[in-house]
Amino acid sequence: MKIFVQFFILGLYSFGGPAAHIGFFQREFVEKKGWLDQSSFSQAVALCQFLPGPASSQLGMYIGYRKGGYLGALAAFLGFTFPSFALLTAAAMLANTQIETTQSLTLLITAAKWLAVIVVTDAVWGMAAKNLTSRSSLLVFGLSAIWLALSSGLAAQLVPIVTAALVGYTMAGKAPTTDTPWRLTGRPVWGLLALFMLLLVGMPFLGQYNPFAALFNAFYQAGAFVFGGGHVVLPLLEPLLDGMVDSETFITGYASAQLVPGPMFTMASYLGAASQATSPILGSVVATLAVFLPGALLLFAVIPVWESLMSHPRLKVSIQWVNASVVALLAVALINPIGTSAIGGVSDVAICLLGFGLLKKAKVPVWGLAMALFASAWGISLLG
Repeated sequence: MKIFVQFFILGLYSFGGPAAHIGFFQREFVEKKGWLDQSSFSQAVALCQFLPGPASSQLGMYIGYRKGGYLGALAAFLGFTFPSFALLTAAAMLANTQIETTQSLTLLITAAKWLAVIVVTDAVWGMAAKNLTSRSSLLVFGLSAIWLALSSGLAAQLVPIVTAALVGYTMAGKAPTTDTPWRLTGRPVWGLLALFMLLLVGMPFLGQYNPFAALFNAFYQAGAFVFGGGHVVLPLLEPLLDGMVDSETFITGYASAQLVPGPMFTMASYLGAASQATSPILGSVVATLAVFLPGALLLFAVIPVWESLMSHPRLKVSIQWVNASVVALLAVALINPIGTSAIGGVSDVAICLLGFGLLKKAKVPVWGLAMALFASAWGISLLG
């Protein structure tokens, strides 16, 4: 229950996309609660970058798993996803699905963007202090940042991490001898991999006979093949939903997902509800579970292997370079898209700097900072 509550609270205000979510998780579960150390957190971030589906949700499930096993992972997923799931399902059930952007909503979004800048800045600051401790790590950070700034797409995220791992492993030299030679003790959870493939291959056939199976298949296929976050899912998901929702409903679902906290993949909640007029809640549940399930199955299938690999002496050296690359990944994301979306002038910079000071020096809790930022946005609107 404790895990569910913690992630539910985060799900209420976690605007800003995957990079911001990682920042929220790092502050809450590494710095404040100590559920896992900084090294394990950075390794988990790297792992989730290699898997399809929403990286921040998978990271949340990993943290829940480390704290409370499989039930902890389920509690983390339900807690973090439920707020956006409920809001988008309710929005889809409204007769008029055109969501108007009121002044209060605009101010809320503005404050949420400021909060994302502050929290991610804090995460980068803390991760840099722990991971950029040598000349080699600083060099890896700089080269990774340059690559990420000049590139785009999934390759831009994976190439520096993979390169850092491979070059770091090579540069580590011969591993020191120990009384107990290292061997790979972990192995994939083959049952989860088999279930992943069974659903991937089997659901298209069942979808021909049942509308909910067809709905499940469309979102499962999208979740299984999409890397890079909610925006990337659009070109794949739209043809899969042909005949289930019209183009106007599809775009409305995408726009609605921009206005709520939590993972953007919960646009599946809106589209699932909209596609099943007689059973919207069931449609929302089916679509939401289907789009998150592939990444979750793969995550828990490879965790034992991943943790075993991380105990290799040479990999322990190379993972330091991976951690430096992950810091660069988050730092570049802080600039774009988080910073470019939130910072439009000198006043925005001043507010973010003041908020960062309140967070670090005055130890103001995130929820209190969120309220202060909303009040600031409201005050600026009155003066403007």
